[in-house]
Amino acid sequence: QGDLVESGGDSVQAGGSLRLSCAASGYTTSSSSMGWFRQAPGKDREGVAATYTGDGSTFYADSVKGRFTISTDNAKNTVFLQMNSLKPEDTAMYYCAAAEGLVAPITKAVSYKYWGQGTQVTVSS
Repeated sequence: QGDLVESGGDSVQAGGSLRLSCAASGYTTSSSSMGWFRQAPGKDREGVAATYTGDGSTFYADSVKGRFTISTDNAKNTVFLQMNSLKPEDTAMYYCAAAEGLVAPITKAVSYKYWGQGTQVTVSS
């Protein structure tokens, strides 16, 4: 049973930056699919960024390309989401997710087995 714990969410002004962290316990992030998802009130959960740690490949939603960066520290079983140039529309609960091996589609929530409880990001204009 893997546990994922997110941290780093906060309230910031538009144009600001945040770095989210997701620490995995009872689970190894090597050769895994790791994803960040977000869900705003009244909206579906959407994939923001994902990575397959086996080869370092990364995937991003069009809405965050060039602004967000996903990275992992396999030695610490931690995945990060660096968020720059934040916009009010980035406001949401952000969730970390994990699955063994390379999943497809890697940016879809249905592909993931383990989930964190979420961390709130609020961006004000």
